[in-house]
Amino acid sequence: MKIKKIFKQMILITLGIILLICIATIIYLQQPQFGKLPTGKRLEQVKKSQNYRDGKFRNLKTFSMIPEGYTMAGEVWRTFFGNNPRKFPTDKIPSFKTDLKKLPNNKNFLIWFGHSSYFLQIDGKKILVDPVLMGSASPLPFGVKSFKGTEIYSANDFPNIDYVLISHDHFDHLDYRTIMALKSKIKYVICGLGVGENFEYWGFENKQIIEKDWNEIIKIDKNFTIETATAQHGSGRKFIINDNTLWMSYTINSPSQKIYIGGDSGYNNHFADIGKKYGSFDLAILDNGQYSEDWYSSIHMPPKFSLKAAKDLNAKKLFPVHSSKFVLSRHPWDEPLIKITELANKANYPLVTPMIGELVKLDDTTQTFKHWWVGVN
Repeated sequence: MKIKKIFKQMILITLGIILLICIATIIYLQQPQFGKLPTGKRLEQVKKSQNYRDGKFRNLKTFSMIPEGYTMAGEVWRTFFGNNPRKFPTDKIPSFKTDLKKLPNNKNFLIWFGHSSYFLQIDGKKILVDPVLMGSASPLPFGVKSFKGTEIYSANDFPNIDYVLISHDHFDHLDYRTIMALKSKIKYVICGLGVGENFEYWGFENKQIIEKDWNEIIKIDKNFTIETATAQHGSGRKFIINDNTLWMSYTINSPSQKIYIGGDSGYNNHFADIGKKYGSFDLAILDNGQYSEDWYSSIHMPPKFSLKAAKDLNAKKLFPVHSSKFVLSRHPWDEPLIKITELANKANYPLVTPMIGELVKLDDTTQTFKHWWVGVN
Protein backbone atom coordinates (compact mmCIF):
# COMPACT_ATOMS: atom_id res chain seq x y z
CA MET A 1 0.00 0.00 0.00
CA LYS A 2 2.87 2.35 0.81
CA ILE A 3 4.38 1.83 -2.66
CA LYS A 4 1.01 2.57 -4.31
CA LYS A 5 0.67 5.75 -2.27
CA ILE A 6 4.16 6.91 -3.27
CA PHE A 7 3.45 6.06 -6.92
CA LYS A 8 0.17 8.02 -6.79
CA GLN A 9 1.97 11.01 -5.26
CA MET A 10 4.63 10.88 -7.99
CA ILE A 11 1.92 10.89 -10.68
CA LEU A 12 0.20 13.88 -9.06
CA ILE A 13 3.48 15.77 -8.75
CA THR A 14 4.33 15.02 -12.40
CA LEU A 15 0.90 16.15 -13.57
CA GLY A 16 1.25 19.29 -11.45
CA ILE A 17 4.63 20.09 -13.03
CA ILE A 18 3.22 19.54 -16.53
CA LEU A 19 0.27 21.80 -15.72
CA LEU A 20 2.57 24.53 -14.42
CA ILE A 21 4.74 24.28 -17.55
CA CYS A 22 1.64 24.57 -19.74
CA ILE A 23 0.37 27.60 -17.81
CA ALA A 24 3.81 29.25 -17.93
CA THR A 25 4.02 28.60 -21.68
CA ILE A 26 0.57 30.09 -22.31
CA ILE A 27 1.49 33.18 -20.27
CA TYR A 28 4.85 33.54 -22.05
CA LEU A 29 3.18 33.32 -25.47
CA GLN A 30 1.07 36.38 -24.59
CA GLN A 31 4.12 38.62 -24.93
CA PRO A 32 3.85 41.05 -27.85
CA GLN A 33 6.74 39.58 -29.87
CA PHE A 34 4.55 36.54 -30.60
CA GLY A 35 2.00 38.72 -32.35
CA LYS A 36 -1.64 37.77 -32.76
CA LEU A 37 -3.55 35.36 -34.94
CA PRO A 38 -5.82 36.88 -37.60
CA THR A 39 -9.31 37.69 -36.29
CA GLY A 40 -12.51 39.40 -37.38
CA LYS A 41 -12.54 41.00 -40.84
CA ARG A 42 -8.90 40.08 -41.38
CA LEU A 43 -9.63 36.41 -40.73
CA GLU A 44 -12.56 36.56 -43.16
CA GLN A 45 -10.25 38.03 -45.79
CA VAL A 46 -7.75 35.23 -45.13
CA LYS A 47 -10.44 32.58 -45.57
CA LYS A 48 -11.49 34.04 -48.93
CA SER A 49 -8.02 33.49 -50.42
CA GLN A 50 -7.84 30.67 -52.95
CA ASN A 51 -4.49 29.80 -51.36
CA TYR A 52 -6.13 29.10 -47.97
CA ARG A 53 -7.63 25.64 -47.48
CA ASP A 54 -8.56 23.51 -44.48
CA GLY A 55 -7.48 26.11 -41.94
CA LYS A 56 -4.12 27.15 -43.36
CA PHE A 57 -2.33 28.61 -46.36
CA ARG A 58 -0.89 26.13 -48.85
CA ASN A 59 2.01 26.13 -51.28
CA LEU A 60 1.04 25.83 -54.94
CA LYS A 61 3.15 22.71 -55.33
CA THR A 62 5.63 20.83 -53.20
CA PHE A 63 8.98 19.68 -54.56
CA SER A 64 10.34 17.73 -51.62
CA MET A 65 13.39 15.55 -51.04
CA ILE A 66 12.58 14.75 -47.41
CA PRO A 67 13.61 11.12 -46.72
CA GLU A 68 11.38 8.57 -45.01
CA GLY A 69 11.56 8.76 -41.24
CA TYR A 70 12.81 12.37 -41.17
CA THR A 71 11.40 14.59 -38.41
CA MET A 72 11.83 18.30 -37.70
CA ALA A 73 12.50 17.50 -34.03
CA GLY A 74 15.44 15.34 -35.12
CA GLU A 75 16.68 18.11 -37.38
CA VAL A 76 16.58 20.65 -34.54
CA TRP A 77 18.53 18.25 -32.31
CA ARG A 78 21.18 17.58 -34.99
CA THR A 79 21.48 21.28 -35.77
CA PHE A 80 21.91 22.63 -32.26
CA PHE A 81 23.40 19.65 -30.39
CA GLY A 82 25.12 17.56 -33.07
CA ASN A 83 28.76 17.70 -34.17
CA ASN A 84 28.75 20.31 -36.94
CA PRO A 85 32.26 21.72 -37.54
CA ARG A 86 32.57 25.46 -38.32
CA LYS A 87 28.87 26.07 -37.91
CA PHE A 88 29.76 29.30 -36.08
CA PRO A 89 32.57 31.65 -37.13
CA THR A 90 35.15 32.25 -34.44
CA ASP A 91 36.29 35.52 -36.04
CA LYS A 92 34.35 38.74 -36.22
CA ILE A 93 32.37 39.08 -39.47
CA PRO A 94 33.83 41.93 -41.60
CA SER A 95 31.59 44.92 -42.23
CA PHE A 96 31.55 48.49 -43.52
CA LYS A 97 29.13 51.07 -42.16
CA THR A 98 27.54 53.20 -44.87
CA ASP A 99 25.74 56.34 -43.68
CA LEU A 100 22.15 55.62 -44.75
CA LYS A 101 21.02 59.20 -44.08
CA LYS A 102 23.51 60.72 -46.51
CA LEU A 103 22.71 58.65 -49.61
CA PRO A 104 21.96 60.95 -52.58
CA ASN A 105 18.26 60.67 -53.48
CA ASN A 106 18.90 60.53 -57.22
CA LYS A 107 20.89 57.27 -57.05
CA ASN A 108 19.83 53.66 -56.56
CA PHE A 109 21.46 51.65 -53.78
CA LEU A 110 21.25 48.47 -51.71
CA ILE A 111 22.79 47.90 -48.27
CA TRP A 112 22.72 44.44 -46.68
CA PHE A 113 22.56 43.88 -42.90
CA GLY A 114 23.23 40.12 -42.96
CA HIS A 115 20.83 37.18 -43.32
CA SER A 116 17.79 38.50 -45.25
CA SER A 117 17.60 42.11 -44.07
CA TYR A 118 18.50 44.92 -46.48
CA PHE A 119 17.75 48.53 -47.35
CA LEU A 120 16.93 49.68 -50.88
CA GLN A 121 16.80 53.15 -52.29
CA ILE A 122 15.15 53.04 -55.71
CA ASP A 123 14.08 56.09 -57.70
CA GLY A 124 13.82 58.13 -54.51
CA LYS A 125 11.83 55.53 -52.54
CA LYS A 126 13.34 54.06 -49.39
CA ILE A 127 12.43 50.40 -48.84
CA LEU A 128 13.46 48.14 -45.95
CA VAL A 129 13.07 44.36 -46.32
CA ASP A 130 12.62 41.84 -43.47
CA PRO A 131 14.37 43.92 -40.78
CA VAL A 132 16.09 42.02 -37.95
CA LEU A 133 18.66 44.25 -36.23
CA MET A 134 18.58 43.29 -32.55
CA GLY A 135 21.05 40.40 -32.38
CA SER A 136 18.60 37.50 -32.23
CA ALA A 137 16.41 35.42 -34.53
CA SER A 138 14.41 33.90 -31.69
CA PRO A 139 11.77 35.07 -29.19
CA LEU A 140 13.51 33.04 -26.48
CA PRO A 141 16.32 34.57 -24.39
CA PHE A 142 18.54 31.53 -25.05
CA GLY A 143 17.65 31.27 -28.74
CA VAL A 144 19.49 31.95 -32.00
CA LYS A 145 22.05 34.77 -31.62
CA SER A 146 23.76 36.75 -34.37
CA PHE A 147 27.44 36.35 -35.27
CA LYS A 148 30.01 38.75 -33.86
CA GLY A 149 30.35 41.87 -35.99
CA THR A 150 26.98 41.63 -37.72
CA GLU A 151 25.08 44.13 -35.54
CA ILE A 152 26.56 47.43 -36.70
CA TYR A 153 23.27 49.25 -37.41
CA SER A 154 20.58 50.48 -35.04
CA ALA A 155 17.26 52.21 -35.61
CA ASN A 156 18.94 55.59 -35.13
CA ASP A 157 21.00 55.01 -38.28
CA PHE A 158 17.95 54.91 -40.56
CA PRO A 159 16.25 57.72 -42.44
CA ASN A 160 12.47 57.76 -42.77
CA ILE A 161 11.32 54.61 -44.54
CA ASP A 162 8.63 54.70 -47.22
CA TYR A 163 7.88 50.97 -47.23
CA VAL A 164 8.80 48.01 -45.06
CA LEU A 165 8.37 44.75 -46.98
CA ILE A 166 7.78 41.57 -44.98
CA SER A 167 8.18 38.27 -46.81
CA HIS A 168 6.72 36.21 -43.94
CA ASP A 169 6.36 36.34 -40.19
CA HIS A 170 9.08 33.99 -39.00
CA PHE A 171 11.26 35.50 -36.29
CA ASP A 172 14.38 35.70 -38.49
CA HIS A 173 12.46 37.94 -40.95
CA LEU A 174 10.09 39.91 -38.74
CA ASP A 175 11.55 41.05 -35.43
CA TYR A 176 9.24 42.81 -32.98
CA ARG A 177 11.97 44.82 -31.26
CA THR A 178 13.37 46.08 -34.57
CA ILE A 179 9.93 47.08 -35.82
CA MET A 180 9.11 48.94 -32.63
CA ALA A 181 12.46 50.76 -32.66
CA LEU A 182 11.82 51.87 -36.26
CA LYS A 183 8.07 52.47 -35.87
CA SER A 184 8.14 56.27 -35.91
CA LYS A 185 10.12 56.21 -39.18
CA ILE A 186 7.89 53.75 -41.09
CA LYS A 187 5.27 55.17 -43.45
CA TYR A 188 3.78 51.92 -44.80
CA VAL A 189 4.14 48.16 -44.28
CA ILE A 190 3.50 45.69 -47.10
CA CYS A 191 2.89 42.10 -46.03
CA GLY A 192 0.97 38.90 -46.76
CA LEU A 193 -2.57 38.17 -45.66
CA GLY A 194 -2.86 37.77 -41.90
CA VAL A 195 0.53 39.30 -41.07
CA GLY A 196 -1.14 42.70 -40.67
CA GLU A 197 -2.72 41.47 -37.42
CA ASN A 198 0.74 41.66 -35.83
CA PHE A 199 1.27 45.25 -36.94
CA GLU A 200 -2.16 46.36 -35.77
CA TYR A 201 -1.48 44.71 -32.39
CA TRP A 202 1.86 46.53 -32.25
CA GLY A 203 0.16 49.91 -32.67
CA PHE A 204 0.31 50.61 -36.40
CA GLU A 205 -2.70 52.31 -37.95
CA ASN A 206 -4.75 50.31 -40.46
CA LYS A 207 -4.03 52.86 -43.17
CA GLN A 208 -0.32 52.06 -42.81
CA ILE A 209 -0.80 48.32 -43.40
CA ILE A 210 -0.98 47.10 -47.01
CA GLU A 211 -1.95 43.43 -46.77
CA LYS A 212 -2.05 41.36 -49.95
CA ASP A 213 -2.54 37.91 -51.46
CA TRP A 214 -0.25 36.53 -54.15
CA ASN A 215 -0.30 38.23 -57.57
CA GLU A 216 -1.55 41.64 -56.50
CA ILE A 217 -0.26 45.08 -57.51
CA ILE A 218 0.56 48.02 -55.23
CA LYS A 219 1.00 51.34 -57.05
CA ILE A 220 3.86 53.28 -55.48
CA ASP A 221 4.21 56.19 -57.87
CA LYS A 222 3.98 56.96 -61.57
CA ASN A 223 5.39 53.93 -63.44
CA PHE A 224 6.43 52.42 -60.09
CA THR A 225 4.75 49.30 -58.65
CA ILE A 226 5.50 46.60 -56.12
CA GLU A 227 3.83 43.32 -57.03
CA THR A 228 3.34 40.30 -54.83
CA ALA A 229 4.27 36.82 -56.02
CA THR A 230 4.29 33.28 -54.72
CA ALA A 231 7.04 31.50 -52.81
CA GLN A 232 7.38 27.96 -51.44
CA HIS A 233 7.74 28.17 -47.69
CA GLY A 234 5.56 28.61 -44.60
CA SER A 235 4.74 31.21 -41.95
CA GLY A 236 3.61 31.79 -38.37
CA ARG A 237 4.83 32.89 -34.93
CA LYS A 238 2.97 30.58 -32.53
CA PHE A 239 5.14 27.44 -32.89
CA ILE A 240 2.34 24.84 -32.95
CA ILE A 241 0.06 26.99 -35.12
CA ASN A 242 1.67 27.20 -38.55
CA ASP A 243 0.82 28.68 -41.95
CA ASN A 244 -1.99 30.87 -40.64
CA THR A 245 -0.42 33.87 -42.41
CA LEU A 246 0.79 34.14 -46.00
CA TRP A 247 4.44 34.04 -47.11
CA MET A 248 5.40 35.69 -50.38
CA SER A 249 7.98 37.14 -52.72
CA TYR A 250 7.90 40.56 -54.39
CA THR A 251 8.84 42.26 -57.63
CA ILE A 252 9.87 45.90 -57.63
CA ASN A 253 9.12 47.56 -60.95
CA SER A 254 10.37 51.15 -61.06
CA PRO A 255 11.25 53.45 -63.95
CA SER A 256 14.91 52.43 -63.67
CA GLN A 257 15.00 49.05 -61.89
CA LYS A 258 13.33 45.66 -61.96
CA ILE A 259 14.22 43.62 -58.87
CA TYR A 260 12.96 40.27 -57.58
CA ILE A 261 12.82 39.87 -53.79
CA GLY A 262 12.56 36.16 -53.09
CA GLY A 263 12.08 36.04 -49.31
CA ASP A 264 12.46 32.43 -48.17
CA SER A 265 11.57 29.73 -50.67
CA GLY A 266 12.36 26.22 -51.70
CA TYR A 267 12.95 25.55 -55.37
CA ASN A 268 10.01 24.96 -57.69
CA ASN A 269 8.72 25.96 -61.11
CA HIS A 270 7.23 29.20 -59.74
CA PHE A 271 10.57 30.89 -60.48
CA ALA A 272 10.29 30.03 -64.17
CA ASP A 273 6.64 31.18 -64.19
CA ILE A 274 7.63 34.52 -62.65
CA GLY A 275 10.51 34.85 -65.12
CA LYS A 276 8.13 34.35 -68.04
CA LYS A 277 5.64 36.84 -66.62
CA TYR A 278 8.16 39.67 -66.13
CA GLY A 279 10.64 38.86 -68.89
CA SER A 280 13.82 39.57 -66.92
CA PHE A 281 15.16 41.21 -63.77
CA ASP A 282 18.13 43.47 -63.18
CA LEU A 283 18.71 41.67 -59.87
CA ALA A 284 17.32 38.62 -58.10
CA ILE A 285 17.70 38.47 -54.31
CA LEU A 286 17.35 34.81 -53.36
CA ASP A 287 17.49 32.50 -50.36
CA ASN A 288 20.88 30.70 -50.30
CA GLY A 289 21.57 29.29 -46.86
CA GLN A 290 20.24 27.50 -43.78
CA TYR A 291 19.58 24.37 -45.81
CA SER A 292 20.05 20.69 -44.98
CA GLU A 293 20.75 17.74 -47.22
CA ASP A 294 17.56 16.17 -45.79
CA TRP A 295 15.10 18.92 -46.69
CA TYR A 296 17.21 21.33 -48.66
CA SER A 297 14.96 22.06 -51.61
CA SER A 298 11.64 22.10 -49.79
CA ILE A 299 11.75 25.38 -47.85
CA HIS A 300 15.27 26.81 -48.36
CA MET A 301 17.65 26.56 -51.31
CA PRO A 302 21.25 25.35 -51.41
CA PRO A 303 23.57 27.12 -53.86
CA LYS A 304 22.88 24.96 -56.91
CA PHE A 305 19.15 25.66 -56.66
CA SER A 306 19.67 29.37 -55.92
CA LEU A 307 21.63 29.69 -59.15
CA LYS A 308 19.05 27.66 -61.04
CA ALA A 309 16.25 29.87 -59.69
CA ALA A 310 18.13 33.03 -60.77
CA LYS A 311 18.44 31.63 -64.27
CA ASP A 312 14.74 30.68 -64.29
CA LEU A 313 13.95 34.29 -63.37
CA ASN A 314 16.12 35.59 -66.24
CA ALA A 315 17.99 37.72 -63.71
CA LYS A 316 21.06 39.62 -64.86
CA LYS A 317 22.64 39.30 -61.40
CA LEU A 318 22.10 37.20 -58.28
CA PHE A 319 22.39 38.45 -54.72
CA PRO A 320 22.46 35.33 -52.47
CA VAL A 321 21.16 36.03 -48.95
CA HIS A 322 19.98 34.10 -45.85
CA SER A 323 23.51 33.51 -44.61
CA SER A 324 26.37 35.00 -42.58
CA LYS A 325 24.44 36.08 -39.48
CA PHE A 326 22.38 33.30 -37.85
CA VAL A 327 22.74 29.52 -37.52
CA LEU A 328 19.52 27.79 -38.54
CA SER A 329 21.02 24.65 -40.07
CA ARG A 330 24.07 22.38 -39.92
CA HIS A 331 26.31 23.52 -42.76
CA PRO A 332 29.53 25.51 -42.14
CA TRP A 333 28.68 29.20 -41.82
CA ASP A 334 30.53 30.19 -45.03
CA GLU A 335 29.56 27.19 -47.17
CA PRO A 336 26.66 28.96 -48.97
CA LEU A 337 28.97 31.75 -50.21
CA ILE A 338 31.83 29.41 -51.11
CA LYS A 339 29.62 27.08 -53.13
CA ILE A 340 27.54 29.74 -54.89
CA THR A 341 30.75 31.51 -55.93
CA GLU A 342 32.22 28.30 -57.36
CA LEU A 343 29.03 27.54 -59.28
CA ALA A 344 28.64 31.10 -60.56
CA ASN A 345 32.26 31.22 -61.73
CA LYS A 346 31.77 28.02 -63.73
CA ALA A 347 28.57 29.39 -65.26
CA ASN A 348 30.06 32.90 -65.76
CA TYR A 349 27.10 34.28 -63.82
CA PRO A 350 27.44 37.68 -62.06
CA LEU A 351 27.05 37.69 -58.28
CA VAL A 352 26.43 40.51 -55.82
CA THR A 353 28.22 39.56 -52.57
CA PRO A 354 28.78 42.66 -50.43
CA MET A 355 30.02 42.84 -46.88
CA ILE A 356 27.42 43.83 -44.32
CA GLY A 357 26.90 47.58 -44.70
CA GLU A 358 28.79 47.87 -47.99
CA LEU A 359 27.17 50.12 -50.59
CA VAL A 360 25.83 48.24 -53.63
CA LYS A 361 25.38 50.63 -56.55
CA LEU A 362 22.38 49.31 -58.43
CA ASP A 363 23.03 51.59 -61.42
CA ASP A 364 26.62 50.36 -61.79
CA THR A 365 26.71 47.19 -63.90
CA THR A 366 30.51 46.91 -63.52
CA GLN A 367 30.76 46.96 -59.71
CA THR A 368 32.66 43.98 -58.30
CA PHE A 369 32.89 42.61 -54.76
CA LYS A 370 35.69 41.08 -52.72
CA HIS A 371 35.33 37.54 -51.38
CA TRP A 372 35.19 38.95 -47.86
CA TRP A 373 34.56 35.55 -46.23
CA VAL A 374 37.90 34.11 -47.37
CA GLY A 375 40.25 33.87 -44.40
CA VAL A 376 37.48 34.41 -41.84
CA ASN A 377 37.48 31.41 -39.49
